[in-house]
Amino acid sequence: MADYNLNDLIALMARLRDPEDGCPWDLKQDFASIVPHTLEEAYEVADAIERQDWDHLQGELGDLLFQVIFYARLAEEQHGYGLAEVIDTLVAKLIRRHPHVFPDGTLTSRCTTEALDEQRIKDTWEAIKADERSEKPLQESRVLDDIPMALPALNRAEKLQKRAARVGFDWGDVLPVLDKIEEEIAELREAIAAGDELEMEHELGDLMFAQVNLARHMGINPESALRYTNQKFTQRFSYIEDQVKASSRRWADFTLDELDSWWNEAKRKGL
Repeated sequence: MADYNLNDLIALMARLRDPEDGCPWDLKQDFASIVPHTLEEAYEVADAIERQDWDHLQGELGDLLFQVIFYARLAEEQHGYGLAEVIDTLVAKLIRRHPHVFPDGTLTSRCTTEALDEQRIKDTWEAIKADERSEKPLQESRVLDDIPMALPALNRAEKLQKRAARVGFDWGDVLPVLDKIEEEIAELREAIAAGDELEMEHELGDLMFAQVNLARHMGINPESALRYTNQKFTQRFSYIEDQVKASSRRWADFTLDELDSWWNEAKRKGL
């Protein structure tokens, strides 16, 4: 049985921000200073899920929730709206974007129509979002405008491509994407041969963007794919490290071929 609830968390946040007897650290925070902590907490939630560490996930979800409570408190202090208004806006938006679940636009409504398939639900969701964007002032209604700049570059690249694809700026199948990757590799080779560091950076970015596009066309989440590869690299490199330690020799005593042979051994072991 839980001893505390959401209201207790809200009251705790108010005490932390109390100008007279609050926490000095919490009092000096602002929206911008909390952002790095929010990103860290979100990644810790993702990490717990990837490791299927369900016991620790409970705590990580609490840490992430606290970030929302903190932002809402700052908004209440500075901009005249708080958690109640945040929740109200969220619930209204989710009801509006799920007409297949709430057909008459109320939380208590029940859908009596035939269930929609997943693609039709996604199409409806995106159409409603497009309508919402079109209601914004003209200077804010460009196709890519509301994709946050602060997103990790890999995630933002995917969102940019998906948004552009919705208005028809996309290839019809995966083969032209592969051709584009080969084109970008050739251009990167040219930049390397020329020794142009700035051009190398630009061409490498183009190549990475094209690879994200390939993942999108294949239905693969590029962030998840790279996180999996990072974990795989960690396991195989750790296996090499174990062999080096067991040999009682230094890293510098081994050639790259010798280290690579342990890498291949790790692969054969399924690491």
